[in-house]
Amino acid sequence: MAQAVDASKNLPSDPRNREVVFPAGSDPQYGNLETPVNSSPIVKWFIGNLPAYRPGLTPFRRGLEVGMAHGYLLFGPFAKLGPLRNAPNANLAGLLASIGLVVILTACLSLYANSNPAPALASVTVPNPPDAFNSKEGWNNFASAFLIGGIGGAVVAYFLTSNLALIQGLVG
Repeated sequence: MAQAVDASKNLPSDPRNREVVFPAGSDPQYGNLETPVNSSPIVKWFIGNLPAYRPGLTPFRRGLEVGMAHGYLLFGPFAKLGPLRNAPNANLAGLLASIGLVVILTACLSLYANSNPAPALASVTVPNPPDAFNSKEGWNNFASAFLIGGIGGAVVAYFLTSNLALIQGLVG
């Protein structure tokens, strides 16, 4: 076995000897690499369909989608893993904690928007970044929609968790 591996070192036709990481755009000074992960079609499709990079969305719609996902997903760890997880009002504590974190994250987004961030750069994965985040107004619209979506997502998660028995009775 070791002899076969040693013999393959000088064979250019052996697939183990092919390069898989290249400089982006064949320019090593670009500061980005094309790897099998970030330049594969499925990864480009997945990243391109995320709300931050999907073409044709306004900054408000982007913020609303991202906020809903964050609010919905933040509720669970606070309600089920937090210090009040065994209390009768654990779901309410999780709702309030997730809303508090969404408010803090919105404040951070607003601070970032007011710091005059650099425009988004094209990369291997996202060759055409959207223009939504190239202005202070775009970031502020994103942040305000993030707040609305985050609170809405947390309220939906609270409603579903608090009424789980009722929902299971309706479904079967």
